[in-house]
Amino acid sequence: MKGKAYIVGAYEHPTRLATDRSVPQLHADVTMGALADAGLSLSDIDGYFCAGDIPGWSATGVGPFSIVEYLGLNLRHLDTTESWGSAYINLVTHAVDAIDAGRCRIALITLAGRPRAAKYRPEDGHRQVQDTPEFAFEALYDPVVVNMYGMVAKRHMYEYGTTSSQLAWIKVATSHHAQHNPNAVLRKVVTVEEVLASPLISDPLHRLDCCIVSDGGGALIVAHPDVARELKRPLITPRGAGYHVRHLNGGYFDLLKSGGVQSGQTAFEQAGLTPRDIDYASLYDSFTITVLVQLENLGFCEPGQGGRFVEDGGLIANSGRLAVNTDGGGLCNNHPANRGGMTKVIEAVRQLRGEAHPAVQVPDCRLALAHGTGGQLGGRHGAATLILEREG
Repeated sequence: MKGKAYIVGAYEHPTRLATDRSVPQLHADVTMGALADAGLSLSDIDGYFCAGDIPGWSATGVGPFSIVEYLGLNLRHLDTTESWGSAYINLVTHAVDAIDAGRCRIALITLAGRPRAAKYRPEDGHRQVQDTPEFAFEALYDPVVVNMYGMVAKRHMYEYGTTSSQLAWIKVATSHHAQHNPNAVLRKVVTVEEVLASPLISDPLHRLDCCIVSDGGGALIVAHPDVARELKRPLITPRGAGYHVRHLNGGYFDLLKSGGVQSGQTAFEQAGLTPRDIDYASLYDSFTITVLVQLENLGFCEPGQGGRFVEDGGLIANSGRLAVNTDGGGLCNNHPANRGGMTKVIEAVRQLRGEAHPAVQVPDCRLALAHGTGGQLGGRHGAATLILEREG
């Protein structure tokens, strides 16, 4: 993938509570922000990539056409791939492929939502639809999101002796980073003891093991190499990518192996790299256990060693083993539209450009990984892994 296209624009909406903005307005805000970052205009965009967060996806049947009109885009290419939280990482790959194939030259990817203002519950989006093949067998148990992740955490503890204190260190690390982010919802640095003292939500997960619910969004601009070099922006190119759907295989599956096992392997093989080469990682953090499982599945540590890897500040920038989620992540910063993949790419771009807060900036950051999960870790989900490189 290296050199086939470049991320030339990235923008994260500053709001975390959108009481004065509609979802279309949020999409417009992040679009204009990313274009300004790239030094481009709306008339330059000829490819648009989006997922199920766009307004009108299912209500009217016109899906993306309404938002394309609202933004005033004149397109040659449209991609509406839906895969929840992993979608936006996956869509970067789609944009690179489309640009390389000549279907567009400058691609826009957007995410926006306002679940916090609308008082939307995360589990509402995961209720089973009655015409799915598994409905008759699973709906009577009414699985909700936090219970599924609690089950994964409990299994990890059973298999490897992982402790709640080790999981708490993941929250502690993101809180250390979030204190430097003026837009983060939770900026207070917390301790392991404070995480364990927060209410138990789904054994063994406490409230502070869970991500926040926030409004906002983000956007990316991916451009042809000729365009990217003219813009005089830092050259950030995707180098390797992978995607995998992990399902339950009729009940024969391992709770502790996510789709990241395969998507990560594919991305590293395509990039010609290993986890040891990565300077910074943006990992989906819907819950603390999500990060721990991904660290193991992506190869940053051996299975069962995640607890030891993260404890005692292992994920804190410039002092730990690996800097992870230096914007505060979904655990402290934001989780717009209950989909965290977009912000994972944006913070990776910041790190590679050297634009992260000085307190969390990884020195000479040249290789970054962004990983997202769409669905539920303990159930069916899609996993997307993207490795980015700064050229020059």
